[in-house]
Parts: sequence; structure tokens; C-alpha cells
Amino acid sequence: MTALTAPRPAALLVLLGAAATVGGALIFQHVLGYVPCKLCLEQRQPYYLALPLAAMAALLPGRLARWVLAGLALLFLASAGLGAYHAGAEWGFWPGPSDCGGGAGPGPASVNDFLKTLETTRVVSCTEAAWRFLGVSLAGWNVLISLALAGLAGTAAARARRA
Repeated sequence: MTALTAPRPAALLVLLGAAATVGGALIFQHVLGYVPCKLCLEQRQPYYLALPLAAMAALLPGRLARWVLAGLALLFLASAGLGAYHAGAEWGFWPGPSDCGGGAGPGPASVNDFLKTLETTRVVSCTEAAWRFLGVSLAGWNVLISLALAGLAGTAAARARRA
């Protein structure tokens, strides 16, 4: 068994990868000012769930860790699917969700407040990539990272079964 695909190191790598990915998304949002769309926020959910699961897998005995790692592999496959859907909507391969326009803030107190809000509000669409690196949007990078984490967790789970 390769050292990195043993249950404990693999779980720690999945934990580190998930924390770095969702941390990067939060930096893009809160430090760099990129406003996430509805699908961007939904793509974070598997990572939030993966963090405690990966920590648990790192602490559990091999047999139990194997089951948690298998669950993490499935979770990240679902995450990759959600990212692929979002990236496809960005490229125009299919329509995005009809209700994707970003989060709404608190309601205005008066008509004048509403008109002022309209002047400064920027609607965020799920069909427009806010940023690309090497031609790949954040949703596309989510697909690649999710597949890598799914592969690592799945390989560790499968190898732990044979051990």
C-alpha cells in the first residue's frame, strides 16, 4: 500500500485539500470581492460536509475509516457533477437554473431606499464565469479538485479493504 493512500494520510490529504479549496473560495469572496452565485454557494456544501468527515476518518481505526473514505469519494463525485453542471451552464452547453441571480440582502424600508439599492446592486448570474485561470472557471476547477479528492479517497478506501 502506498503511504499516501493509507487511510490516515489519505484522510488528512482530503481534509487539507477540502480546507484549501473552500478557504480559497472564501478568500475570493471576502478578500477579492467576487460575489458568488447560487450554484457557487451550493458547490461549497460538499466541502463543508467533507471537513468533519475527513477529520473523523483520520482518527478512526482502519475499517471504519475505510467506510468514511468511501463516503467521501461519493460525496466528491457528486461535487464534481455539480461543478460540471455549473461549468456547462457558464459555457452555454445548457441553461443554468432560472432562479440564479445571487443572494438578496435585507429588504428596503421605503421606495427611495429601494431605488438607491437598485443603483448599486449587481446581479450575479450562474451562467457567467466571474474569473478564469488557464481558461477554466472556478466551477471547472471545482470539478478537477473534486475528482482528485474523490480518486484519493476512493483509492484509499479500496486499498484499505484489501489490506
